Amino acid sequence: CETLFEWLADGTRAAELAAARSSCRRTRDAPSGEGIRSCCAEPFGRGTSSGKGKTAGRGVKGQTSRSGVAIKGFEGGQMPLHMRLPKRGFNVPNPTKLNAVNLGRLQVAIEAGKLKKGATVSAASLVEAGVIRRELDGVRILAKGELKDKLDFEVTGMSKSAQAAVEKLGGKVTLVAGEAAPAPAKEAPVKEEAPVEEAPAEEAPAEEDTSSDDA
Repeated sequence: CETLFEWLADGTRAAELAAARSSCRRTRDAPSGEGIRSCCAEPFGRGTSSGKGKTAGRGVKGQTSRSGVAIKGFEGGQMPLHMRLPKRGFNVPNPTKLNAVNLGRLQVAIEAGKLKKGATVSAASLVEAGVIRRELDGVRILAKGELKDKLDFEVTGMSKSAQAAVEKLGGKVTLVAGEAAPAPAKEAPVKEEAPVEEAPAEEAPAEEDTSSDDA
């Protein structure tokens, strides 16, 4: 390795230097003065006399001596700390994800010719201009930077200071609902009860005339 590094001192080619670095890492720390960082603080698996040889500090057998094991937060079976501590707050189940775009970023896009002066800025136009990657649930305009040219906006949200700066230049701001806005709750349809048909009244049996029999 030392001979190889001496040969590379004059003609430095990246691929050869990387090959030399990897070959030295397999056997010993990189030599000082060559601008190559040492591979590790302690050499592991370099024989029993190195202090970290044979089992390389992992002990003998067991789960933690194997590769691919990461026991984080396990406390031997007792209730771990992250489960003993109480919960605080909550997470919004369906958060609205907005693209935050500053006025200064829009001015850069105008100067680069990606946005036209006086154009209407929307989520679709910003994606087309390459200002944002995807529309997500909408766009929110923030006031960082300086906007020098007039623009109209059709966005999901805008800070008060950004809106004041846009209106000062004569721009128009229209706030539109985001694509992921929750739909209004639908009322459950009321079931119409079927009319109850009344059973026909039973006719009373006719009384027989017994006057003739008595006579």
